[in-house]
Amino acid sequence: MSNRTAQQWAGRKVLVTGAEGFIGATLVDMLVEAGAEVRAFVHYKPYAEKGNLARYLVPGSPVEMIAGDVRDAGRVMDAVAGCDTVFHLAALIGIPYSYDSPGAYVQTNVVGTENIAEACRRHDVRRMVHTSTSEVYGTALTAPISEDHPLQPQSPYSASKIGADMMALSHRHAFGLPVTVVRPFNTYGPRQSARAVIPTILAQLHAGARQIKLGSLTPTRDFTYVTDTAAGFLAVADCDRALGEVVNLGTGREISIGALAEALIAASGRDAEVVVDTERLRPAGSEVERLLSDNSRAREWASWQPEVSLEQGLKWTSEWVAENVHLFAADRYQV
Repeated sequence: MSNRTAQQWAGRKVLVTGAEGFIGATLVDMLVEAGAEVRAFVHYKPYAEKGNLARYLVPGSPVEMIAGDVRDAGRVMDAVAGCDTVFHLAALIGIPYSYDSPGAYVQTNVVGTENIAEACRRHDVRRMVHTSTSEVYGTALTAPISEDHPLQPQSPYSASKIGADMMALSHRHAFGLPVTVVRPFNTYGPRQSARAVIPTILAQLHAGARQIKLGSLTPTRDFTYVTDTAAGFLAVADCDRALGEVVNLGTGREISIGALAEALIAASGRDAEVVVDTERLRPAGSEVERLLSDNSRAREWASWQPEVSLEQGLKWTSEWVAENVHLFAADRYQV
């Protein structure tokens, strides 16, 4: 992290929703390193799971933990109080489960975002950064995909995120809320769950599988290492040009899922063949065939650019999964 970034965040009171998640926990780490006063809004659980923020559950921790649910407007209002910046990452994610329970995605992603935006408005925060997803673009009609690309709800998950994005931006237009929508493409790295394709492949490899079971092998994705994505959040949060706008965070490089699997086999040092598992195929019309980012806004407006190459990132991620393979149920498809 640069000295300039540390100076920008030192002493600021910052709320991160979805803080124990994959990207959220990395963002918390960066904010703590930069000297921010971090408040982590985590989903309440009635059991003793510590998750990605376990190291902060100690006396004198630099992170204040608040358990709650973004669907609870009162709890959200309390969490936002006194904060300079709010990074809203809390969401119900995972495409397969959205086919089974679309209403839950609307409640968490759309209603939850409205609660966050309203709390930010009432508490007069300096900046709200709302997290979108490249899934809202659907299969690329033009590539690379700019922020002006049409939105295509090819799954209930992507539809709920489109709704959440529009809810956040509506508060800019209607109330002048200082909000920016950040749209990450496929983020990967250590601590990601097996619901994502890269840890799915690596967990199978490091568990000794000789066949790697995947869905469709032809779609292409633009993969960004998690520290680069988190750095993009910080850069955009201090970019006035991005107010009321959408900003893509991606590398501008695409790779097919089949080629990715081969790269991961090489990175892991294992020997395996790739096979298609029909259980992992999306319904007809729902598969997003191509995602490739145009990151011009992030580069030109916020001076952000990815620093970790795909090859290096896959190597680091493979090493982490190898050390933590006990955390994964490699023999079961996790939706």
